[in-house]
Amino acid sequence: MKHYLGIDLGGTDVKVGVVREDFSIVARHTVPTLAARPAGEVIADMAAAGREALRIAGLSETDVPYVGIGVPGLLNCNNNQIVYANNLNWRNVDLIPIFRSEWDVPVHLANDADVAALAEVHAGAAREYDHAIMVTLGTGVGGGLIFNKQLYTGGDGFGTEPGHIIIVSGGEACTCGLRGCFEAYSSVTALIRDTIRAMADYPDTIMRDICGGNISHVNGRTAFEAAKKGDAAAKLVISNYVSYLTTGLVSLINLFRPQAIIIGGGVSDAGDALFDPLREAVASCIWDPKTTGVTPILKAVLGNDAGVIGAALLGV
Repeated sequence: MKHYLGIDLGGTDVKVGVVREDFSIVARHTVPTLAARPAGEVIADMAAAGREALRIAGLSETDVPYVGIGVPGLLNCNNNQIVYANNLNWRNVDLIPIFRSEWDVPVHLANDADVAALAEVHAGAAREYDHAIMVTLGTGVGGGLIFNKQLYTGGDGFGTEPGHIIIVSGGEACTCGLRGCFEAYSSVTALIRDTIRAMADYPDTIMRDICGGNISHVNGRTAFEAAKKGDAAAKLVISNYVSYLTTGLVSLINLFRPQAIIIGGGVSDAGDALFDPLREAVASCIWDPKTTGVTPILKAVLGNDAGVIGAALLGV
């Protein structure tokens, strides 16, 4: 059975996995990124961690045909340059030649959200489909587009950024510098902001009790927990959140007509409290559902393994 090596480069840790062709991870190794160091030192540690994962699996360097790496930040897929990775403080880093100076093996790179999407289509929630879009609802809104089981990264190689489609003209400020972005309404950050605003507008809401009266303790679960207990203000927060999330997803569905939408990230852990109203709203808003059918909305299932599995698949 063939084996592949995937590396998930993060701001805190470098996670490495040896992945069999059946998508199972047979060996893992993790090292701290220590991102304050020069990029070359981090990349050298990545190569060493990859070799160690192979040793744990009982394999040699020649047992894998390439190394796949998922990287955070803005990646130009045409020249494989990491243009900017804020969690690493990297600008214009040419990772591949540095990596290959430590370990002379073919290397494939992709954005970390893209590799997660690739993993979910090949080995996760959307494995029955060839064309899917993944949207991750975390600190920001990321995602990836998969067509014919392959990544779509755009004509200029900079990948796809679903979080920065505009859903409200002149709306909330986004960290990218624009206003009204999908991310500014559907990220965990946006959900926390709107929960805090609702707590100010509705002094009797039990969301105050859930966070102990301290707004710094508000998180993406606060409104969902209060809504389960019947809190009207929390229900309004969730209703508005689902409405904005629906607007973004419907735009993506009407433009690309994927066979499925995959939702990942922290907010997806809300389960039916999120997915039930979201599926209903999307079904009522997409263009001509009687003719085209309703695009399934799926919850991502691979969790933290998606980065490693997706990276390992980059050269398949």
